[in-house]
Amino acid sequence: MKAKAFKIADGVYWVGVIHWNSRTFHGYGIPGTTYNAYLVFGEEKNVLIDNVYRGLFDQFDARVKDAFEQEGKEFKIDVFVQNHSEMDHSTFLRDTIAKYNPDAEIYASQNCINFLEAQYHNFSDLELNAVNTGDELDIGGRTLKFISAPMLHWPDSMFTFLAEDGILFSNDAFGQHLCHSKRFDRDYPLEYVLGEAQKYYANLVTLGSPMFRMKLQELTDNGILDEIKMIAPCHGQIWTNPAPIVEKYSEWASGVCKDKITVIYDTMHHSTEKLAFQIAEGIMSEGVEVKMYFMQEDGPDDVITDILDSKAIAIGAPTMMNKPFPRIGNMMYWLDCVNFKGTGSEKNALIFSSKGWGGGAVDKLQKDLESAGFNVTDTMDILFVPDEDMLAEAFEKGAELARSIKE
Repeated sequence: MKAKAFKIADGVYWVGVIHWNSRTFHGYGIPGTTYNAYLVFGEEKNVLIDNVYRGLFDQFDARVKDAFEQEGKEFKIDVFVQNHSEMDHSTFLRDTIAKYNPDAEIYASQNCINFLEAQYHNFSDLELNAVNTGDELDIGGRTLKFISAPMLHWPDSMFTFLAEDGILFSNDAFGQHLCHSKRFDRDYPLEYVLGEAQKYYANLVTLGSPMFRMKLQELTDNGILDEIKMIAPCHGQIWTNPAPIVEKYSEWASGVCKDKITVIYDTMHHSTEKLAFQIAEGIMSEGVEVKMYFMQEDGPDDVITDILDSKAIAIGAPTMMNKPFPRIGNMMYWLDCVNFKGTGSEKNALIFSSKGWGGGAVDKLQKDLESAGFNVTDTMDILFVPDEDMLAEAFEKGAELARSIKE
């Protein structure tokens, strides 16, 4: 196979792979993705940072070889740096070490070393060097600085900073699941790339928000933040202008939200749907933005993305066998997993439901939402089909919810 490496700076190449036909990752829909790996050429040592996913070795191998050809250097990788052990970044690590240089130096966090062996069971015979924040590696005219970054997004994650060039190899942090032929952020509209980065953050990084706040402060205090000129993540576009994505991560991790409410509902015979539409009308009457999701058709990953920068949600489900309608149950699991409360944002919530007789959906949803960190401010539980008075009440509850986020 032939594939061209992409030069991102003098002596630094993207040698990752494009996974054109990938449509799901971590349980949510994607339009394909990239698995980014990087080659850094020093005067004394050549370094491969990260690896790629199963089934894509030929593309990766071709780019690695092309990078050496572009540099006019003898093919030899002296150092392997593994920022994170998850399989989409490490599947061929053992193979590339064996093929490219069995005697190479290998650097990773201690957790990453442990996780590699636990996943592949073939690393115990290798000498792997555990590194922490503050450790450095001189590769000849260039310095790699290692920065621990646990929970961004696994406990084993770390960043590698190429000091002289100001390039932060951030692994999963600052990524997006995008699949394009061009590599830089500037190659596509900024709002588009930031929107995909929001989806990525909401679904994969939100849980690590407290750690990101700490890490950002650490990078500020030690002066590295001001030195970052480029961020090269392991998925999606490379940030040639880091400021917008760093600002957005700071906002998302700190619970900065818009005057926006996400309405989520499912319905059996359209009664709960009627309430949802009226609640939305009430919210809009107060000048607050509404995002509406119908869980028969929409995916929870998109819902999570909009909840990230919403100040409140309204969630509705008909009662089925004394419980919320099952498709809403999947949504609740996602809300519990991502833990928005970790951002420091306490989001208000309105619960609404139509029941046939005994009910039960509202109580269950309230318990689950409160467990997931939401502040349930109001509920609405009606019998069968809403009449005009009930619809008027739903409108007013939507308006009240909107007013609550502007106070």
